[in-house]
Amino acid sequence: MNPGSPARAPRIHRRLLVAALAAASLLAGAASTAPAAAVPAAEAPAKAAAPVLSGAGLAASWTGPLSTRGRYIVDADGDRFKLKAGNWAGAQGTWEGSGSTTDPANNQARQVSSNIPLGLDRAPISRILTDLHGLGLNSVRLPFANAMIHDTAPVPDAAVTANPQLRGRTPLQVFDAVVAALTADGFAVILNNHTTSYRFCCGLDGNERWNSGQTTQQWVDDWLFMVNRYRTDKRVVGADLRNEIRRDVWDDPNWGMGDGHDAYAAFEEAGNRILRADPDLLVVLEGINWYGIPAAGFSHGRPMLTPVATLSNTLVRSDKLVYAAHFYAYTGPANTGAGSGPGSTSDPRYEDFTPEQLAQVVDQQALFVTRSGQHFTAPVWISEFGAAGRGSTNSREQAWFDRFTDILAANDTDFAVWPLVGWQNGGVPNDTWALLSYDADGRRLGLTDPGDWRAADWTKLVDAPSYTGWVAPVNRWNMLDLDHGDQNVSTRMLALPDWSSGNRKGNCPDGQRLAGLGRGDSRGLCTDAGHPATGGGAWVTVTDQRYVTGGDWASGYDKLQCPDHTFAVGYSVDNNAMAALLCAPSATPLPTTGRTVWFDHGDNRPATGGSLAGDWAPGHYKGQCADGEYLAGVADTWKWLHYGVPDALLCRPLG
Repeated sequence: MNPGSPARAPRIHRRLLVAALAAASLLAGAASTAPAAAVPAAEAPAKAAAPVLSGAGLAASWTGPLSTRGRYIVDADGDRFKLKAGNWAGAQGTWEGSGSTTDPANNQARQVSSNIPLGLDRAPISRILTDLHGLGLNSVRLPFANAMIHDTAPVPDAAVTANPQLRGRTPLQVFDAVVAALTADGFAVILNNHTTSYRFCCGLDGNERWNSGQTTQQWVDDWLFMVNRYRTDKRVVGADLRNEIRRDVWDDPNWGMGDGHDAYAAFEEAGNRILRADPDLLVVLEGINWYGIPAAGFSHGRPMLTPVATLSNTLVRSDKLVYAAHFYAYTGPANTGAGSGPGSTSDPRYEDFTPEQLAQVVDQQALFVTRSGQHFTAPVWISEFGAAGRGSTNSREQAWFDRFTDILAANDTDFAVWPLVGWQNGGVPNDTWALLSYDADGRRLGLTDPGDWRAADWTKLVDAPSYTGWVAPVNRWNMLDLDHGDQNVSTRMLALPDWSSGNRKGNCPDGQRLAGLGRGDSRGLCTDAGHPATGGGAWVTVTDQRYVTGGDWASGYDKLQCPDHTFAVGYSVDNNAMAALLCAPSATPLPTTGRTVWFDHGDNRPATGGSLAGDWAPGHYKGQCADGEYLAGVADTWKWLHYGVPDALLCRPLG
């Protein structure tokens, strides 16, 4: 689009305002830079150090809500919004599980959060926000416990000494005030359900899964409460559904088994409920942080996003999905991070890898998801990483931090460091991982103050060359998974009666059509590539051959064929046998000639096009129409022990 056209004018006007505000609010030592032009990602130029913006400058630099285009998060104008974030912890709880909750000795790093964001007893919110700006952040991950939502007791006055206006408020009301202050100062806020109880995580602490200590329904209800509470604030941009899913004493989480421990299914259910309540939010999904028994002879590991390669999520808004992963030096792909005793293994830690090995494993466990044109393509947010800073002499961790920030910088990856805020006493931080530490009198000891070895790596990361400017819309491909039940991701169809009663069914997200099917596993593939506009007529459920016209395209086979000038947007199965096609009308006539794509003896997918590098039906033959075609019919048979599974597709050109 022409940069001078009316549709672009609001964005250009905003950029000019940002530039003016940035020039007026640069902190000492920060360099200014002109806004980058909108160019393709492959041609994105390197840029100078980003300006550190004041609240007004940051607020003017982007417009909510956020969404996604391929691997990038974008703002309401379509401009790239890279999450340069940190975790402001505390509202998830700091108590470590024994003794008095108010005794510092029983709290993480001897810091008693009183179940609100840390530091409010030591510094005014406005001062903390100024210091967050000084770190070059534009967003904050804000952890909370489900317990916070239901806690009606006011926080102790001592917990808000530096913010007396918050006296008498409950933890949730204090959380409200922090959210409001952050968003008023221009920060994007991502809510993170970190724990169920106020107990500090993340081991065998009762917070292992979304339904540890509560039902899945209660978890979803709590999320809907939070979503509706902040719905009008469009700088509350995301819902990070659950922190670090892991094994409890007896049970592992899983990805796609269809039971009560299935993170894939639970996340999709919650994400779709959230998007139906507020279609503007990003939905952030983490993978599995730990499964198995960490001992020789037992299967165990940290798969994170690896399962997404063959079983990715599809939401009712396909432009709202962000995946997240966590990395720390002392853990590893099969190492819990335990130093000794139960849970300790000899598996390599991330800090043990060479730079090349580390880059490879980070790609395998997370960053592969950013590859374009696949069913799993989405932004990846490294929503936790960090290292002990001031006073630390751990050379292995320091080397890892340097290597890891190199990887994030080289891949232009969205990030959030853990944690942002902590306590200090006499120049000694309680939690050496915190980037900002305050003493009882409000004196700050920060990353940018002399003596913190992480400063150079942090500056390298925050100022790394990044793609900026407008991101062009991209084609999308999304999986449908009917392995254990329905996958209804069309908001239109969710509002209507069951269109294939008694059968497992899947509908593509609105604005997409069915492009492929797996043979015998009930998987499907949707796309919006070249998608024709949907007409206003009725959607048709096809259960027989009445619409087969223009010749027999699969002689001897049963055929489900959409009426002419309609395209398949869903399908249903009985066991794995075809039961019905769901067909939507095109707004304009479609060609009725076509070709038969057989996949009864092997994969039959186009040589080029979308989602060809990702296996969306592993272990099964797949048929897929070309990107410039629409799926108009499916052939199957019960002969020869084929059991009614799809054998062929009718693919017709879009134009």
